[in-house]
Formats: sequence, structure tokens, C-alpha cells
Amino acid sequence: MNAETPRTAGEDWWSTEIIEMRPGMIRYRGYAIEELIGTIGFPDMIWLMLRGDLPSTAQATLLSTVLMSAVDHGPQAPSIAIARIASTCGVGINNAMASAANVLGDVHGGAGEQCVTLYLAINTRHKAGETLSEATRAELEALRASGVRYVPGFGHRFHPRDPRAPRLMDVLRATTDTSIDKGFADIAEEVERQLSQGRSRPIPMNVDGATGAIYAALGFAPALCRGLFVLSRSVGIMSHAWEQMQRPERNKGPLPRNETWTYTGHPPRSVEPQGKRL
Repeated sequence: MNAETPRTAGEDWWSTEIIEMRPGMIRYRGYAIEELIGTIGFPDMIWLMLRGDLPSTAQATLLSTVLMSAVDHGPQAPSIAIARIASTCGVGINNAMASAANVLGDVHGGAGEQCVTLYLAINTRHKAGETLSEATRAELEALRASGVRYVPGFGHRFHPRDPRAPRLMDVLRATTDTSIDKGFADIAEEVERQLSQGRSRPIPMNVDGATGAIYAALGFAPALCRGLFVLSRSVGIMSHAWEQMQRPERNKGPLPRNETWTYTGHPPRSVEPQGKRL
């Protein structure tokens, strides 16, 4: 639009730095879509949309690795189970995916964001002059004082040792891109060391602890890390929803039909005649 053309109220209603579009033209963060197509991949596009510029090859590779590592954890994960249950109710795949994604909250899906917040707090103390051990101890004590029972990103209810975490940490440490802050690997491992200190059974890092270290190393804000987890887990959600849609089961609930729940309410009783209910 040239300087002589007055802007309309609609054009001024929203403003964004993300996309510019006119008939026959689409630009993301200034890049023409026709130049991006066939040149960059999906992780690059995610980075561009969230961060405003294209990533380095190492940044894109690491982002791709962290996204693929958390796509699925089986029907025992509430989000996956919900996707499968919803699929038996005759809804579309978008409804099943939305139903599942809507439960990715503080408890199931939020640990990565919480973990990055913890790592950043430790890093701030460390940069201010505290040793890594002192900074970690102080932030863990602050978590305990706030009533947090489980340190996000450590321990697992299913795996004695999450097989994803060590490999993710190896990938993070192997990068040679100086824009990636590998110091967060040290922070994550120091948290693991202090949590396990003096225990007969260690509390190892899980996938959220490792992905949190990578997201922090890549410079993502904590809140975005939850969004990135939702994006990652949506692949597994879609896969399970689609698989279930190919099966004949209808209205499949969380329990087999020959099993019921535990009732903890009032024992059997009779309704009193109306006059006696006063």
C-alpha cells in the first residue's frame, strides 16, 4: 500500500510482525513463501515464526531432535488415551486431537516449562557469582519451601531411568554451535546429582528435564516450551486417533466393559415416603 492510500479501520484493527499478505503475496517475517518452500523444513519454520529469523543448521537440527523425542508415550498417557476414547465417539480427527491437547496442563504437559523456569533461575544465580552447586541448592530449597513435592523434569512413574534423557543430553553436548548454551546441560545434571545425593534410589532426569535443558540452551522462553511440547505430542495424538478410527469399537471407555469403578458413596438405602422426608 502506498503512502497516499489511507489505511482502513480493519487494517489497523490487528498488527503483527509475523505475516504480511496481499493478493498474490505472502511473506513470513519478511521472507517470501515461494522462497521458503523447498528451502527450509518444518523445524526451521517453527523457529522463524517464534523467534523472528531463520535458525542455524545446528539450531534447527537440535529443535527437530527435541520435538521428535516426545511425540508419544502410549495410551497410558492421559492425552493419548483421551484421543483414542474420543475417536470411538464418532468425532472427527480434529475433535479428537483438540480433546487430547486440552488436557496438556500443569501436571501432564507442563513439566518442560516448569523445568526451564528452574534452570533459568539457577543460571541467573550462577551468572551472578554463585557456584553452580550453590545456585542449584538455593533454587531447589526455594522450590521445596513453596510446597513443590516433585521437582519437574526428574523421576518417572513408569521408567526407572527414562531412556530418552541420556541420549538427548548427549546430542546437546555434541553441538559445536556457540549460539547454543551447553551450560544448561551442566545445570540439568547438577540438579540430578543433588536430587539423588544420599538416596538409595537415585532420581534420574526424565525427558522433560532433558528437553528443558535443550529448550533453555536454544533460548526459548518457558511458556513457549509448553507450546512446543503440545506441538510435539500432537503428532502422537494424531497417530493414535487415526489408528483408533480404523477400528470398529464404539464408545470405548477407560475400562473394559466387565470391569467397573470403585464406589465409595452411601450404602444402599430406600427413598422415604414424601411425608417423612421433612
